[in-house]
Amino acid sequence: MSDLRILARHLGHRFRDESLVIQALTHRSASSRNNERLEFLGDALLGVVIAEVLWQRFPDASEGDLSRLRASLVNKEMLARLARDLTLGDYLVLGPGEQRTGGHQRDSILADALEAIFAAVYLDADFHTVRQVILGIFEAALAETRDDQVDKDPKTRLQERLQAKRRPLPEYEVLGVDGSQHAQVFHVRCRLPDDDREVHGDGTSRRRAEQAAAESMLERLDDDD
Repeated sequence: MSDLRILARHLGHRFRDESLVIQALTHRSASSRNNERLEFLGDALLGVVIAEVLWQRFPDASEGDLSRLRASLVNKEMLARLARDLTLGDYLVLGPGEQRTGGHQRDSILADALEAIFAAVYLDADFHTVRQVILGIFEAALAETRDDQVDKDPKTRLQERLQAKRRPLPEYEVLGVDGSQHAQVFHVRCRLPDDDREVHGDGTSRRRAEQAAAESMLERLDDDD
């Protein structure tokens, strides 16, 4: 393991109880005293801090917009990228199998370790401290976040595209449901009422089937433009 004092400088927090940060960096493959419980707590802390910042920064954003913005920041890929910026892989404690297979560079392991670090900071200090640590690590990503850059879901994109052209909203209809109660597949039709164009979509829920149908309709409109 690399010198934890260097990691502390990168985080902006010097641990009083170094056992907390060691546990946060310990993967379950290495010890029964690992970072899984800390990762659970860190995930919740991260969600609260990012949600608060977005709520303050985008006062006109809807709940859906805020959720999409948070999802663009709090995800495995983003956390792994930030963990690499901290060279967190150099500090991980892994079992022999994970060491052989390059676990110190695996996105899921890095992301979980970073969230566990947040919990360790909180337990070692307080919420204000971990908030400052999180905001410092996410500073660049937050600076680049704008509400007009969020990847909107297909139904929202289709609705906005039609509204921009003053066309009526699409109509969705469930055509059928196959499978058992715990393994259902929904079949949905998406229809444009002003030209009777329609496409179909399937999914494991009505919402997912509607999203799939909306995506197909967007593709049809792209082909016609």
